[in-house]
Amino acid sequence: MLVFHDDTRISLSGLDDIMAELHSESKEANDETVNEIIRRLEAKKNYIPSSDRARKDYSYALLKEYRKYIKNRKEEKK
Repeated sequence: MLVFHDDTRISLSGLDDIMAELHSESKEANDETVNEIIRRLEAKKNYIPSSDRARKDYSYALLKEYRKYIKNRKEEKK
C-alpha cells in the first residue's frame, strides 16, 4: 500500500517484491532507486500517470516507503 501526502492510498502490484529485490542489491534510498522502482512497477503493468506532477508525487511516496522498508529490515536484524 502506497500512501501519498494527502493520505490517498493505492495498491501497487509487486511493490513489496521490488523493494525486497532492491534491498538485496544494496540499493540506497535515493532518486535513482526511486526511478528504478517506478520502471519495475510499470514493467509489472502498474499504471503510473505520465505527468510531471504525478511522477513527483509517486517518487516522494515511494522514497518514503522504501526508506521505511530499509529501516524495518535493519530493525529485524537486531
